[in-house]
Amino acid sequence: MKRKHLFLLAITTGILLSLAWPEIGSMNFLLFIGFIPLLFVEEHIYQEIQNGGKRKLLPYSYLAFLLFNALTTWWVWNASAFGGVAAIVCNALFMSVIFNLFHQVRLALGKIRGYFGLCVLWMGWEYVHLNWDLSWPWLTLGNGFATQYTWVQWYEYTGVFGGSLWILLVNILLFEAFKIYRTDTKKAFTSKAFITGIAFIALPIIWSLVKYNNFQDQGSPIDVVVIQPNIDPYNEKFGSSSPQQVMKMTKLAEQKMDNMVDYVVAPETAIPQSFDEAKFKHTSEFNILKLLINKYPQSKVIIGASSYSIYEPGAQHSETARLARDQNFWYDFSNTAIQIDARDSVQFYHKSKLVPGVEKMPFPWLFQHFQDLAFNLGGTTGSLAGQENRQAFGNSEDSVRVAPIVCYESIYGDYVGDYINEGDANVFFIITNDGWWKDTPGYKQHMNYARLRAIEHRKSIARSANTGISCFINQKGDASQETGWWVPAVIRQVIMVNNEKTFYTLYGDYFGRTSLVFGGFLLLYALSRRVKLNDLRR
Repeated sequence: MKRKHLFLLAITTGILLSLAWPEIGSMNFLLFIGFIPLLFVEEHIYQEIQNGGKRKLLPYSYLAFLLFNALTTWWVWNASAFGGVAAIVCNALFMSVIFNLFHQVRLALGKIRGYFGLCVLWMGWEYVHLNWDLSWPWLTLGNGFATQYTWVQWYEYTGVFGGSLWILLVNILLFEAFKIYRTDTKKAFTSKAFITGIAFIALPIIWSLVKYNNFQDQGSPIDVVVIQPNIDPYNEKFGSSSPQQVMKMTKLAEQKMDNMVDYVVAPETAIPQSFDEAKFKHTSEFNILKLLINKYPQSKVIIGASSYSIYEPGAQHSETARLARDQNFWYDFSNTAIQIDARDSVQFYHKSKLVPGVEKMPFPWLFQHFQDLAFNLGGTTGSLAGQENRQAFGNSEDSVRVAPIVCYESIYGDYVGDYINEGDANVFFIITNDGWWKDTPGYKQHMNYARLRAIEHRKSIARSANTGISCFINQKGDASQETGWWVPAVIRQVIMVNNEKTFYTLYGDYFGRTSLVFGGFLLLYALSRRVKLNDLRR
């Protein structure tokens, strides 16, 4: 096969995967065949090497995944040009390296172990990508069904890793079926091969549709008002009066308020002007919110803010702390969620899954002296401070425990589960500021990923975005009252508070953890086998 034909096959993989992705083409079924062209490239190069050739797979795999990343996440450029390019270039490289490791395992251990390697190495890498300092799991394969969520109701058992495994297995089965079709002159085995591949697609979908059509939201009701203030993050949010912005939000809320409302939810950094958390009750923003609560004392407000905490003299400070040189004290900035109630109780949660290079400098133990180069789209510079454990907002009047999920955190299934396992959360509130991405697929993908969190944990969601899309999501992933882009809005709905824990909530990303272990052992085995074969050839 000529070089140009191999490149065309690689390009085809990049295009197919992109067309399958939510809000790009949303032709989700293409996920089941997207890898097949690239597998043909790998097969051709494998056969060449077996016959003494030395062609490399890397240029072709990198082209495929570079195209996939560029076509699906180009919109990151609107928030950060450098961050957008870095995310696309680096993420494509990571994917390409994993695919090439599969190729090396196949060369050393044969086809069956090679295919096993593709599955466990890919999912092991996705697990690492969820948990290290360069985390960017936007293109975790299982996320591809976010707009076809009725197919994956079984995510309550597997999380998105079940979707990743499903995609890889079906691609492998259909690829092998195509190979049989090309060589089986009597077509005796072709039908069986294709039927097997189709069964692997159909059976999980059928089970999921039955589950979807028979599932009802569980738990007890709460009445929630969600605010979408639509404040321009580039030209207004961090340059105009913070109290005026909060006043605008309370006026929006009043359009839907009465004595039955339990919660009012406002978006990430809705209070844009940073304040000292110890003195929050003395701010104008707190007083404005208290006026609303005093009028509707049964309601609680959950709102996003930029805040900072000052360390006492001599106290141990964090890696992200900075020194106020003129006053000689250390302090930390945070992207914060706050709950306020009629008893003047104030609870803080600090966003802890921070965007690499935007809200935190990766590997602070290594680059802590360069943390001020990080740029936070919340209005401050330098790495932000998170907190070690997830917590839920509660109160003494009822058993409602709200998980205050801030923006980027909502794409991490196992991490979101910690709000339940560590904080006993029984309902999810997502607060975000997606306006940075402008009117692109980015904010739409972000909302749709939240459907998967609802399914994984069977929790209702109230989602407040600075601008589109604010909505409510039920426990099987249906979104309602979706607001438009670049319009102020307020919506209200009764949602269910569910105390039950799913299998996935209890055990998290067990597919990813076990894949990482098996992948590591497989690579060591393949390496030892290659060393042994090289010794024999000498």
